[in-house]
Amino acid sequence: MSSTRDLLLSMLEQNKLTCSFALDRVSSENSTWRLNPQTASIGFIYRHIGETMNLFGYFFGIPPKVPNTTMGQTDKGQRFDLEESHRYLSIGFEMLENLIRKTPDSAWAEQVETPFFGTVSKIRLFSHILYHNAHHAGQIALTLSKGK
Repeated sequence: MSSTRDLLLSMLEQNKLTCSFALDRVSSENSTWRLNPQTASIGFIYRHIGETMNLFGYFFGIPPKVPNTTMGQTDKGQRFDLEESHRYLSIGFEMLENLIRKTPDSAWAEQVETPFFGTVSKIRLFSHILYHNAHHAGQIALTLSKGK
């Protein structure tokens, strides 16, 4: 790796691949499945991943292009348009890739204020986005194997 940019692009690509093993299996047939009655459905979690990626762009100076219907919300059984949710994921991953390509290596150390973690570096917030994606993809994978 020759730069922070190369490293971050590689991390993003791995996140997309790792998450795809669960996310690519989301369908209209299984989108209402839950691990148990107290957990969110696959469709809700899937939508949440896409929305959250985009909403985190705000902290990098990128206004979100998608609404927040899941962050801080409870799954009450509402159904989401899976094509739209998939589009939110695509927009989010594209936004992150563009962010990496346009951000100078030195700017990743800059601090941003968040309501979740306080003041953190941009690279730390970026790493949280990838963790968040993988965490929820794991929830979807578990629900696909054990839920209904």
